[in-house]
Amino acid sequence: MDHLSVARNVLKLEARAIDGVSERLGESFSRAVELMYECKGRIIVLGMGKCFHIARKIAATLASTGTPAFAVHPGEAFHGDLGMIVKGDVVLALSNSGETSEMTAILPSLKQRGAKLIAISGREESTLAKAAEVYISSYVPKEACSFGMVPTCSSTVQLALGDALAMALVEKRNFTEKDFALLHPGGALGRKMLKVEQIMRTGDNLAKVTPDTVVRDVVIMMTKTRNGAACVVDAEGKLCGFFTDGDFRRAIIRDPEAVMTPVGDVMTKNPTTITPGYLASEAAEIMFGSNKKFSQLPVVDEEGKLLGLLDDDELIGM
Repeated sequence: MDHLSVARNVLKLEARAIDGVSERLGESFSRAVELMYECKGRIIVLGMGKCFHIARKIAATLASTGTPAFAVHPGEAFHGDLGMIVKGDVVLALSNSGETSEMTAILPSLKQRGAKLIAISGREESTLAKAAEVYISSYVPKEACSFGMVPTCSSTVQLALGDALAMALVEKRNFTEKDFALLHPGGALGRKMLKVEQIMRTGDNLAKVTPDTVVRDVVIMMTKTRNGAACVVDAEGKLCGFFTDGDFRRAIIRDPEAVMTPVGDVMTKNPTTITPGYLASEAAEIMFGSNKKFSQLPVVDEEGKLLGLLDDDELIGM
């Protein structure tokens, strides 16, 4: 059998295993979701060997979607890490056989500590399944290896069931994209949840002029501050106009001597603005999502006073 044939066979067997478990899902799955939803503590995911790697991934998925969780190794739990598990926690235990010695050895202690137990196992008559408040079957007819011993189909099914539980909880909690982003402050996703006031240009990075400033001096200030626009304010600091590179080009085309014209005569009056409380993702929708695209937006308070300038460079990729 060639490599591609082996790969396709493995993928087909694992897909069939997931389909089989999906067809058998019943009330016990719903009870597990309710038990995890009502949990006042944390979800503790247990697993030995390959199951522990699956347990860590399931715990990470739960935690990142609003359900506090972490993985505990049963062997370490037997030697002191049981202290991590307290009354009010829900234990999600993974074992294909349901007879893993390190797992079954700590079952009495889990009960004594007042933790509820959900078992994901391939054997309904196993010690683990019988000890659990809720049992979810992860039975697979065979593994994907030729001698039927390497955890492949069984571990894939466990991972899929963990994802299914996590996503059911997402729906149960009405967990939103904003909630998800708040738990992922790093990278582009986290930037989407920043507010405009956190990324707008202010102070020396802002080109701010009065209406009587001549166009030449406005352009010099825009160049020094590396802004594609200048905010025009009155004596009270309120925004009264906006002058962009496009405004400059149009003014020069109309009149080559416009460089000495007060910017108040050629600026855009009543420009589109944004307030500082908007999220960066919402600002991106305003700037890039409309028929009229904006490269910069003045940021003002409720009274119209200038606070800063939002540049599209801060929103690329959102």
